[in-house]
Amino acid sequence: MRHARITTSDAPAKGWRTIRRVAPYLWPADQPWVKRRVVFALMALVVAKLIGVGTPFFYKAAVDMLAGEGQSAAWMLGAGAVGLTVAYGMARLMTVSFQQLRDVIFARVAQRALRALALKTFQHIHSMSMRYHITRKTGGLSRIIERGVKGVEFLLRFLLFSIGPLVLELALIGIVLAVIFDIWYLVVVVAVIGTYVAFTFKVTEWRVRLRKEMNDQDTDANQKAIDSLLNFETVKYFGAERREANRYDAAMAGYEKAALQTSYSLAFLNFGQSLIITGGLVIVMVMAAVGVQSGSMTVGDFVMVNAYMIQITMPLNFLGTVYREIRQALVDMSEMFDLLEQQGDVEDKSGADVLKVTGAAVRLEAVDFGYDTNRPILKGVTLDVPAGQTVAVVGPSGSGKSTIGRLLFRFYDVQAGRVLIDGQDVRDVTQASLHAAIGVVPQDTVLFNDTVGYNIGYGRAGATQAEIEEAARAAQIHDFIASLPEGYATQVGERGLKLSGGEKQRVGIARTLLKNPPILLLDEATSALDTQTEREIQGALARAAEGRTVIMIAHRLSTVANADRIVVLDQGVVVEEGTHSDLLARQGRYAALWQRQASEDAEEAA
Repeated sequence: MRHARITTSDAPAKGWRTIRRVAPYLWPADQPWVKRRVVFALMALVVAKLIGVGTPFFYKAAVDMLAGEGQSAAWMLGAGAVGLTVAYGMARLMTVSFQQLRDVIFARVAQRALRALALKTFQHIHSMSMRYHITRKTGGLSRIIERGVKGVEFLLRFLLFSIGPLVLELALIGIVLAVIFDIWYLVVVVAVIGTYVAFTFKVTEWRVRLRKEMNDQDTDANQKAIDSLLNFETVKYFGAERREANRYDAAMAGYEKAALQTSYSLAFLNFGQSLIITGGLVIVMVMAAVGVQSGSMTVGDFVMVNAYMIQITMPLNFLGTVYREIRQALVDMSEMFDLLEQQGDVEDKSGADVLKVTGAAVRLEAVDFGYDTNRPILKGVTLDVPAGQTVAVVGPSGSGKSTIGRLLFRFYDVQAGRVLIDGQDVRDVTQASLHAAIGVVPQDTVLFNDTVGYNIGYGRAGATQAEIEEAARAAQIHDFIASLPEGYATQVGERGLKLSGGEKQRVGIARTLLKNPPILLLDEATSALDTQTEREIQGALARAAEGRTVIMIAHRLSTVANADRIVVLDQGVVVEEGTHSDLLARQGRYAALWQRQASEDAEEAA
């Protein structure tokens, strides 16, 4: 899966797009409790800022009292230097208290937004078509989702509690300096803030591009690592551990280079910010010192100016961090929203009906299809599967057998023709109702990294243990499971690797039997089983097929001899169809395939 790189020109547009997408989670129309929490959090924030801006006055009054220069202020407050010092401490404590109250109130809003967006992303990925999933890179995709979802809480919190409050605090401090002292203090402060903001934004934009490159390298390395681990057995088969390690190391080398550039640029940014802030602080404090020496200012005024400059310095440093993190969060979330905006190849029509299964008759009508438009797979295929009958589709590899099953399940849409179930085009019904009506036993059964019981029970939500065991018996695997030390609680491992191919296949059959669908699609369902187990499974599948419409896709012809009808595909075209005996009597393509497989079986037996 490829993602477009964010260039300098499109970054602002993508940033505003991301903010517009996130804002509804902060002020949802249908959840008034969220709005109330946001309002209360803002109120706590404003109170904290007002107290914070007023706190240095207590500090000034206490210093003036100790220096013998603030009698009128002390009399007005009705407190001495000790009382003023205590009041100063209480004011600082109240500032922190209201800031923490703000965070406590807002925490639930942020976590709710994170959960909602994570769920939406997860559901969207599951709604994407098979074409999307077979071209995706799982490792890279998981890292994009992880970074994007983690950015939600940060972005919501700092959009609400950083930029606006920071401007408010700086404005209040600027007004105090201009009114209480001199307009030149405000001029210096504004100049320092302007220089600081311009420098920070300029360097941060440069760093965002470096960070984007680092993220790309991180995604690439993570994808290679997960891909290698998922193919652990293949790596071992070909003794490719060193090759995989070199491949991973090469990806990490790219990440290392990008990470070093990011670190160096951060050091440059921090030094530049410190130079600007320190220069402004020195200028203002020199002005205040001159004022004290000339007698126009008290020592308390000097201390209060210093306190305000420190208050300015802290949020300005915070501004640099916040801007960097917001820009990075926007980059991370932009990738996730790019993912969310990808349209699936297969989607429900507006107002799609629920599939109504009356007899479960299946029909392919003049179907053309190819995974690549330049390489057609099915060419005008027409196939009828009457309700309650078993029809087998056979043919050499690459003839299009499995493709028929994927089109029936609507993993893909046909390019011409129709796929019908009881006369209803599968494109006109909801995918949920279509999938509920079809049970599939694939050629390669992939299991969840959970228990055997969980994997069988996955066939039907809410199935009881007795129903799970009954399905296992029908699939001839109950006795094996019962013999395990932990029984149905046995962990199957990643993708079921702790089970043999035949055991995995029988678990797949069991969970499909538990689903109990009216249409059964068997895609090489017994290909991984030995001859004896295959015979046992064939009996179980025959019983499971009673009263159902069954489509059997098979390469081994011995498994389909009892089908009501056999359809032979070759190069995407139906070349023969009929019963097993009829097709043998014709001495055509099917008979040739049968004789060849019989000869191969005889050679293996010898």
